[in-house]
Amino acid sequence: MALLVQKFGGTSVGDIERIEAVAERVIKARQQGHQVVVVVSAMAGETNRLLGLAKQVDDVPNQRELDVLLSTGEQVTIALLAMALNKRGFRATSMTADQVTIRTDNAFNNASIIQVDTENLTSLLNAGHIVVVAGFQGRDSGNNITTLGRGGSDTTAVAIASALGADECQIFTDVDGVYTTDPRLVTAARRLSTIHFDDMTAMARFGAKVLQLQSVEYAQSHQVPLRVLSSFEDGDGTLVDFSVSQPCAAVGVAVMSQQLLVRVAAPFNEVAERLTLLGFEAWCYAEESDATLVVVANDDLARLKWGLSSPTVTVAGVSTLSLVGEHVHQLQGSLHAALAECGLTIYQQKQSARCLSILIDSADQQLAVDHLHKTFVVDAESLDNQTFLAVS
Repeated sequence: MALLVQKFGGTSVGDIERIEAVAERVIKARQQGHQVVVVVSAMAGETNRLLGLAKQVDDVPNQRELDVLLSTGEQVTIALLAMALNKRGFRATSMTADQVTIRTDNAFNNASIIQVDTENLTSLLNAGHIVVVAGFQGRDSGNNITTLGRGGSDTTAVAIASALGADECQIFTDVDGVYTTDPRLVTAARRLSTIHFDDMTAMARFGAKVLQLQSVEYAQSHQVPLRVLSSFEDGDGTLVDFSVSQPCAAVGVAVMSQQLLVRVAAPFNEVAERLTLLGFEAWCYAEESDATLVVVANDDLARLKWGLSSPTVTVAGVSTLSLVGEHVHQLQGSLHAALAECGLTIYQQKQSARCLSILIDSADQQLAVDHLHKTFVVDAESLDNQTFLAVS
């Protein structure tokens, strides 16, 4: 018998029919003899609806009160799912984060989990209950409700799995695993049966949305095995752990779109320092001695302009493409050669752990991701001599 923590996102619990389907999936695990804790998000669209209500009252809502409001979405879902499980004859108890006692810091709207108390969870599990927990929320030392930021239910699930010493944390979503690149962009993308935590962290940081970055980092630091599974079909999904050995340099291609390249009329050091103070982890680089180029998400442009005192000008729409893998730095020359074949221009390039990233014009995104995926992932897997991949 294993102890499983299963997390279902907003799409998976988007309506009553899907909540009923989640109940059946949870029951299947329970019938196999496993203890199960279920973590759920608000129903699809509910958090945005609540945020819209708040902005009808105040364009910049009080952060504390916004967390009180946004946390209600998950409370609806846990009650409905517990009802569906009880109706089927399986004892289930819903719990808010406060009832579990999930303690966070006091960073409203983007809190971090400090501790999960396990006494209440363990008591219910030992009594044979399925425990259904509200994701995305916690409580700080001042007894205030907090929320964990976008995608925070993943982090709730991982934190509970860590605290309980669960055998596996299973993240159920609308795709059946982690792919070599976004399958919506590249039809040849394939599902990975396993992926190393370091590679998954890089994929999440640079655009893969299947797992939220904070949750992957938490799972990695607390040694929690993760598995990504489909809510809508059976399968083994993708296991994220530390024992994976990849056959070629590039595991996949991560894509970040909907970005802008912005010129700031200020020296690089000044802009970089200001971005740090604002909490931006933006890619920026010097264009001239008195000008800096900054890559920012479309949705963050207004906040960027508000936070910088220097004049800004939008240069272009851009995308970031990142080759991810343990040995991708060997591919730098080959990467430039591959893009030159397509006639594509690289604005800028940077390296980080297990990642080689390029900045290109957004109009070239589809051509570039198709070509990079085929060259460094699909074709590379058919080659026996890995060293050849590094030759341009």
